[in-house]
Amino acid sequence: MFGIGMPELIVILVIVLIIFGAGKLPQIGEGIGKGIRNFRKATKDQEEIDVTPKKSEEVSEKK
Repeated sequence: MFGIGMPELIVILVIVLIIFGAGKLPQIGEGIGKGIRNFRKATKDQEEIDVTPKKSEEVSEKK
């Protein structure tokens, strides 16, 4: 995996934990997961990519 072993991954995770804190890790993971999901969807569906923001439903859910 790009020449990164287990010790390097642990060091990276500890640094991320120190920088962002334990409370932000689920939000960061969710954002990364959504990004990967959208990327996969975009590579499969090359016909059209919808970049318009959603209606107020998403905005009210985040508050």
